[in-house]
Amino acid sequence: MSDQKQNFIGGTWVAGDAAANINPSNTADIIGHYARANEAQALDAISAAKAAFPAWSRSAPLERHGILRRASDEILARKNELGQLLSREEGKTLAEGIGETVRAAQIFDFFAGEALRLAGETVPSVRPGVGVEVTREAVGVVGVITPWNFPIAIPAWKLAPALCYGNTVVFKPADLVPGCAWELVDILQRAGLPEGVLNLVMGRGSVVGQAIVQSPDVDALTFTGSQPTGAALALDSAKLMRKSQMEMGGKNPFIVLADADLDVAVDCVTQGTFFSTGQRCTASSRIIVEDAIHDKFVTTLSERINALTVGDALDPATQIGPVVDASQLAQNEGYIQIGQAEGARLVTGGERLTRSTEGFFQRPALFTDCTNDMRIAREEIFGPVAAVIRVADYDAALDVANDTHFGLSAGIATTSLKHATHFKRNAEAGMVMVNVPTAGVDFHVPFGGRKASSFGPREQGRYAVEFYTTVKTAYTLA
Repeated sequence: MSDQKQNFIGGTWVAGDAAANINPSNTADIIGHYARANEAQALDAISAAKAAFPAWSRSAPLERHGILRRASDEILARKNELGQLLSREEGKTLAEGIGETVRAAQIFDFFAGEALRLAGETVPSVRPGVGVEVTREAVGVVGVITPWNFPIAIPAWKLAPALCYGNTVVFKPADLVPGCAWELVDILQRAGLPEGVLNLVMGRGSVVGQAIVQSPDVDALTFTGSQPTGAALALDSAKLMRKSQMEMGGKNPFIVLADADLDVAVDCVTQGTFFSTGQRCTASSRIIVEDAIHDKFVTTLSERINALTVGDALDPATQIGPVVDASQLAQNEGYIQIGQAEGARLVTGGERLTRSTEGFFQRPALFTDCTNDMRIAREEIFGPVAAVIRVADYDAALDVANDTHFGLSAGIATTSLKHATHFKRNAEAGMVMVNVPTAGVDFHVPFGGRKASSFGPREQGRYAVEFYTTVKTAYTLA
């Protein structure tokens, strides 16, 4: 197919069986046709990355800095174009698509700087006449497997540190969103990456992903996706004694105390729960509300939800875009039925919506009369569906918030310094928010969770060095 966007292996664009990239706001809009790699091509990409590693891992920091900086500059210069592509293929609103693109540029800019800041230690030995140096070196070939919900930001926060610290990469984006990944790899290769340093293999996880996961030539694996898949990949990596990093979702609580500013609480929940169509691992899908403010909060939140405009992601008036595809929409609807069968009360939303184009539109759904043992309060739905749980006081709210096998993000709305301070210390989550939404994090600080949400070192910021490098201690007799 002449207009096919191809895989990138060993510095060469390589064709494959083509699959259409479809706009979830308008299924008649075909964004492009993207090659799906086969197992042999995935193995070729791994071989190319392995061959390129010795030279790239010893490249000058200034060379890596320049490549990452040029990539950052181009992403930022093309933010409107790339943001529109992102919104077309994933369904985020255009404002969110552009915002995510800017974040990707910021991530590459940050790690361009980190390439010049990698330092070690020189320490005296306990033995006379012996010197000790502690340095960091690249891990090797890194397998990068990314999800569909952040098509440019999550690849950026994995690729940028991997390249910054001298690793070579085999990159498999989610099959639903190849467009942003292809553009990102094209930008990086034109920014000056040597052949084989970055390889793009698009396609199915069962084919391409498995080839990456099972290869003994992949020295480290970083994955963002579902908890069952991440747990399975961690076990596969353990068998190969391979370094692995897994980000696997959440069922994040947001507590609303009786002393909260109601407008702040409603804003936090509306943004953190329903924006990006609820398709964020940090979404606050369990809303734990103190009894004294419960009814007023639910009424106000319901009014806010019903006022949200659901529609085409590229329409400037749209506040909530479509669900990513038919399968995800069916899953969301299944959970609506499960919640009702469990005895929860559907206050508003949940139904499919008809718009001028054929797409996967759904009104945000809010359940009340929920208990923390219901499936809608325990399982990650990954859609615009939230469960409200009524509690007596702060202590009960904290107990419910921590009663989950996930531990990514947790939030609270309160004007009490005492409760805010206690919550920051006692919430069993990797990230804690006070009077700000659970979704929405900065690019220069660590990202990650506890329990079943995360495995391995943190992502983003200076903490990324822990995963993408290995420590060496060298002794020298003077």
